[in-house]
Amino acid sequence: EVQLVESGGGLVQPGGSLRLSCAASGFTFSSYWMYWVRQAPGKGLEWVSSINSGGSITYYADSVKGRFTISRDNAKNTVYLQMNSLKPEDTAVYYCVRAVAARLDAWGQGTLVTVSS
Repeated sequence: EVQLVESGGGLVQPGGSLRLSCAASGFTFSSYWMYWVRQAPGKGLEWVSSINSGGSITYYADSVKGRFTISRDNAKNTVYLQMNSLKPEDTAVYYCVRAVAARLDAWGQGTLVTVSS
C-alpha cells in the first residue's frame, strides 16, 4: 500500500521558518518525482514545488521561489520542504504527492502550516 505521511506543520510567525517532511512507503520511492502542493483556506490547490527522482532537478512556483527549498533523501524514503521567510499568504494545508508522468497519483493526508503573529 502506498503511503505518504507529512509532518512538521504548525504555527509560525511571519518571517519564520519551518521544515516539512514526507515519509514514503509501499513503493520504490527513488523511482518517482515528488511534488508539494498546498491549499489555502477557501481556495483551490496550488502547486508549490517538484523534485526529480534523483534529487538533481527542482522546480518552484514563483510565489515561493527563493524562499522554499525542496530536497529528498532516497535512503530514508523522505522528501522535505524547507520554508523560510514565511508570509501569512503561505498559510495552507501542504500535501506531499507522488507523480507518475506528471500525473499526481498518490497524496498524503496533509499538514497545516499557519503563518500568523
